Amino acid sequence: ICFTASAYLRNSSSSPPANQKTPSYSYVVIGAGSAGCVLANRLTEEAHESVLLLEAGPKDKWLGSLRLSWKIHMPAALTYNLCDDKYNWFYHTLPQAHMDNRVLYWPRGRVWGGSSSLNAMVYIRGHAEDYNRWQREGAEGWDYEHCLPYFRKAQCHELGENRYRGGSGPLQVSRGKTNHPLHRAFIEAGQQAGYPFTDDMNGHQQEGVGWMDMTVYKGKRWSSASAYLRPALGRPNLKTEVNCLTTKILFDGRRAVGVEYMQNGQKKKVFADKEVILSGGAINSPQLLMLSGVGDADDLKEHGIPVVQHLPGVGKNLQDHLELYIQQQCTQPITLYKAQKPFHMVKIGLEWLTMFTGYGATAHLESGGFIRSRAKVTHPDIQFHFLPSQVIDHGRVASKLEAYQVHVGPMRSTSIGWMKLKSNNPLDHPILQPNYLSTDIDVWEFRQCVKLSREIFAQKAFDPFRGPEVLPGPQVQSDAEIDAFVRQKADSAYHPSCTCKMGSPSDPMAVVDPNTRVLGLERLRVVDASIMPSVVSGNLNAPTIMMAEKAADNIRGRPAPVDAEVPVYKPHPAWF
Repeated sequence: ICFTASAYLRNSSSSPPANQKTPSYSYVVIGAGSAGCVLANRLTEEAHESVLLLEAGPKDKWLGSLRLSWKIHMPAALTYNLCDDKYNWFYHTLPQAHMDNRVLYWPRGRVWGGSSSLNAMVYIRGHAEDYNRWQREGAEGWDYEHCLPYFRKAQCHELGENRYRGGSGPLQVSRGKTNHPLHRAFIEAGQQAGYPFTDDMNGHQQEGVGWMDMTVYKGKRWSSASAYLRPALGRPNLKTEVNCLTTKILFDGRRAVGVEYMQNGQKKKVFADKEVILSGGAINSPQLLMLSGVGDADDLKEHGIPVVQHLPGVGKNLQDHLELYIQQQCTQPITLYKAQKPFHMVKIGLEWLTMFTGYGATAHLESGGFIRSRAKVTHPDIQFHFLPSQVIDHGRVASKLEAYQVHVGPMRSTSIGWMKLKSNNPLDHPILQPNYLSTDIDVWEFRQCVKLSREIFAQKAFDPFRGPEVLPGPQVQSDAEIDAFVRQKADSAYHPSCTCKMGSPSDPMAVVDPNTRVLGLERLRVVDASIMPSVVSGNLNAPTIMMAEKAADNIRGRPAPVDAEVPVYKPHPAWF
């Protein structure tokens, strides 16, 4: 659907000549990732509204074929797209002063589905207390009782609906099917180490070890593009464009009226009659705001960018999860080591291509857990993902031996970073400074991560499988040696967030209000992981989809449902 740009736009400096027809939509959404696909679907449920969805990358299917795009849709093939830049922004951080000056790699999705087309398909919501904390941090109406209804609305869990799970939403969620003996050993060992079993870490009790939920459906990745975008593509009021880089938000005074973008070497403009919505993620959304004159005025002036709105919080408050791999050699040939040999990979690939079953139909991160690092922590602050395989350098190096590993890291680190423009060229990646491990408590928590992981791997359940430790290695024992190992080997868990913080208008670092509207401006919103006030205790895909569901209702003027007094597990007071 295309309309003629509104009369007032024709009179503004951003608008075309009066005799030139320029496309105009009710909403222009920037980014077809986890949030943008949700918005494209929900906003076009209203037949009288029109949406243009702009994506910098390509579609997630080649020649319309899922099988030809197996690197995205085969769950076990996830490392392929983490390791190249076809569907990936391929970001890197500044050298990290507290990590031996290492430059860390940040893959981010640049394709339909965004990072939900690249991620490990782990469905984790975070803890109820994360959302109650958001409310205390100024995100009014984003406490757990206001967020849980949207988690349920989004979800269709294969185990059925209950107080915590959804049963009829677009996002298909499943439990692991491999029943691998090493997954069973990890869950049993966790209980032997003193942690409870939880039958649903997204339900009443996050704390404990158990089977993880995954966004895998009938053996295929179930990204936000599969869940939300493709079902809406047939609607006449939805228009999509791919391979187009949005370079600037167009303003009429303080009112966002459209965007400028590059496609096939051509500069184009499009206008929004109601709102421009940024859903580019925690890096692209603040980058586009700054390129458009919204951010810290001093920083913008350095790059010759005219200031539209001084918002010093844009790009600040950068938070991420770091993690380590603790690896143990396996004495039995039951890991995924052989599955990564060419003959077996062909066999696995053929089974998946013909039936969507077998080892290709899972990401293999099927068990995990959440524990507390110490007394007086009210809810889990360490997360485990267990994998019956060895991963080296983000999967860019083939595994060397029969081994299993646990990915482990703190959930609420206190190190806060920032991002800034490198230049006023939209093609230049921004400067990313996460400031990892810059506080003493963060260093101590990682030390605990190593010790507690080793403790689990030392339990009786692993006796039939345990070979020599690979990482950190038996030579790493003292606190100083563990700290050195952490500096050398910790890496991003790919959860950058919080760079357009949602909060009260009185908060000098807030970028959007609790209705996701950019402060001081009209008709401009940000809806993605960048607006989290603080990072949640878990993976980010499920919370980002929830946020977009909630924002879509807000945009449409619908009252937010509330589920008051939902029971949430709390540890026994004696444990404090």
